[in-house]
Order: sequence, then C-alpha cells, then structure tokens
Amino acid sequence: MAIRSANEWGATVTRWALIALGVSIPVSTALDNMLLPVILAACVISGQTRAIIDGVRRHPELCLPVSLFGLLAVGILYGESPLRHASAHLWKYADLMFIPVFALAFRRPDTRRHALTAFALTIGVTVVLSYMVYFGLLPKLPFLAYDGLSPTVFKYKITHNILVAFGAFLFVWLGRTSTSRRVRLAWYGLALLAALNVLLMVRGATGYVIIFSLGLLWALELSSWRGAISGMLALVGVLTLLSLVPNPLQQRYAMVQQEIQLWRSGNATAEATSTGQRLEYYRNTLGIIKDHPLTGVGTGGFIKAYAEQVKGTGKQQTHNPHNEFLNITAQIGIAGLLVLIAMFWAQWRTAGQLATPMEQSLVRALVLTLVTGCLVNSLLLDHAEGLFYAWMSGLLYGGLKYTPSDKPLATA
Repeated sequence: MAIRSANEWGATVTRWALIALGVSIPVSTALDNMLLPVILAACVISGQTRAIIDGVRRHPELCLPVSLFGLLAVGILYGESPLRHASAHLWKYADLMFIPVFALAFRRPDTRRHALTAFALTIGVTVVLSYMVYFGLLPKLPFLAYDGLSPTVFKYKITHNILVAFGAFLFVWLGRTSTSRRVRLAWYGLALLAALNVLLMVRGATGYVIIFSLGLLWALELSSWRGAISGMLALVGVLTLLSLVPNPLQQRYAMVQQEIQLWRSGNATAEATSTGQRLEYYRNTLGIIKDHPLTGVGTGGFIKAYAEQVKGTGKQQTHNPHNEFLNITAQIGIAGLLVLIAMFWAQWRTAGQLATPMEQSLVRALVLTLVTGCLVNSLLLDHAEGLFYAWMSGLLYGGLKYTPSDKPLATA
C-alpha cells in the first residue's frame, strides 16, 4: 500500500511539474533547471521506469531522440576535445532523453490540455508585454530581456519569435476547438497579435520564415478544398501587402538580399553582416565535414575544428555553425545527420496516430518549426528551444493511439 501511494504521489508531482515547466520554458532558464530534476525524481518514484523503456523500444518517435543522444554520448570518447568539455557539451543535448519521460507523464488527456493551456497563456502574456514594451508602457526592468530595437520580454529575439510563432498557431487551434464564442474570439485575437508581433515588431529572419511556414501549413490543413484555397489566397494577400507597404519585414528581406550579394562577390565587409557570417560558417563547416564525413570531430569538438579550419585566414571563429544539421554532422558524422532527419520524419509521418486533430496538427507545426529553425540556428544546442522541442514532443506523443497488442506507456 505504501509503495502504491508513493507511486501515485510521484505520478501526480510529475504531471504538475511538467505543467509548470510549460510556463517556465518561455520565461525562466533558472526555473527550468529547478523543475527538470524534480520531474526526473518524481517519475522514478512513480515506478514507471520500465514503461519508459518499453515506450522507447516500441515507438521510433521516442527511440530516435534517445538514439541521437546516444550517438552524441559515444562522440565524447573520440576527437581532440577534453572529456570534461565534451561532457559539458553533451549535457546541452540532454533534453532529448527527457522526451520519453515527458510522454509517459502526459498520457492523461486532461494533463495535456492543462499543459497546453498553461503554455498558451504564458505566450499570450509574453505577447501582451511585448506590445507594452513597444508602445513604451512597460519600463525597462532588470529581470527582462531587451534585444536592441526589438520589444522582447523574457527571451531574446530568435527564441522569442520561435515561441511566439508557434504560439500563434496554437492560439488558432485553441480558438477552433473552443465551444465559447467569446473565448474563441479571444484566442483568434491573440493569434493575430502574435503573428503581427513576429512580422512587424520583433526583427528576425528566423521568425519570419517560421510564421509563413506555419501559415502555409494552416492553409493546407483547412478541412475543405475551398477553405484551403481561401487560406492560400489570404496568405498570398498578406505577403503581397507586406511587400508593398514599408515595414521591418520588407527591410530585412532587402538587407538579406544585399548581404548575400556582398558575400558572393567576396566583399570583405560581408563577414560583418549576419547573413554573411552564417554563409561563411556554413562553407567552413562543410569543409570540416568533408575531412571527417564518417565519425565527425567528436561531441564538443566543433569549436577547435573550426578554429583549425580558419586558421591563418583571418576569418571569424564561432562556437557553432548556426545550422543544427551541419552541427550534428560535423560532430558525429553522417550517421548523426541521418538519425536527426529520421527523428523529424518519424514525427511527421506518425502525426496521424495522435489522439486529436489538434495534436496531429501541432506535431506537424512543431516539426516544421524545428526543421525551419535548425536550417539557420543550432536549436537543439540552445536551452530554451531544445527544451521546448522536448517538452512539446513529449506532450503531443503522450496522446499516441495504441493498438490492442501495443501496451500504453502508462495510465497514471
């Protein structure tokens, strides 16, 4: 009886700590780091360790993130990076190991619903505060993040835009599934405010690309062909309007084009630009991959390998190539790249197995967000983005549909 009570207590603590983590991810790294050990310890107390292992064994959506972490763990054993540095670098990818744990705790539909609502409300508050900063209604406070000309609040502009862009997509779904007209309009209003916040207020090409990718997904997922065509036309209309009216998006697009032309021409000033830097990082990282295609340079070995690659050229050094696909390949070789691609593909392919149409759509939106963002950033290496991916993946895959021969991860 005592063991059963401890198991139930552990399961309850795990669920509520995970809901709290959904609030914490967009707000506080320190709180994230406090909640993760609590979740892990409570999950062990709940007595569901075997269920986690069984879930990893049965489901590629849960196995592949663990496999990617496993390859990175092997990667600390070779290469020239000191073991201490390599281990610290490996720890940055530890969020991948939490996905099966999160999926176990999110088996109950009410837990998933509460967690999504908590996350959505946190993003909604972030959007409202961002508008207050933009209009000068919120003073600069020491615990808030201010990112140059962009009215960010808790996170800097890349992270802010990624979370708010996904939040806009989530708001639309919460509106579509709401039974109250007032609540539905409130969610739709937040979705519009979030989209405008990404497009017109917080400067960043990553957010622009993600919000348009999610807009395209939304248009294609509308229930009828007429709705899909209408959605596509609306998206084209927004793009046309933004191309004609002066705005930060238009300015950023023109700047990126100019920076690419400067880089192609070999102009020395190109490397001082954001786009020029990234293109230079990509070119030099491909050189590292060419020299180490099978095993890479080892986990955590990128910094030293890149320094060697640009030695004597006067090129700027970097701690990561700002592209997760290149970053993984440079560290652990082609096998790592294939597992990373398979991880995203497995989620996209099995989205239809999830419990509700909203969860099915949100998984596709999550994959699209991460794949798009990983093309120009090392998102799994970054704390907030990597943890967001792990938390949201666990939440959505907690709702896997199971066949009679396929035992659920847990019902606690």
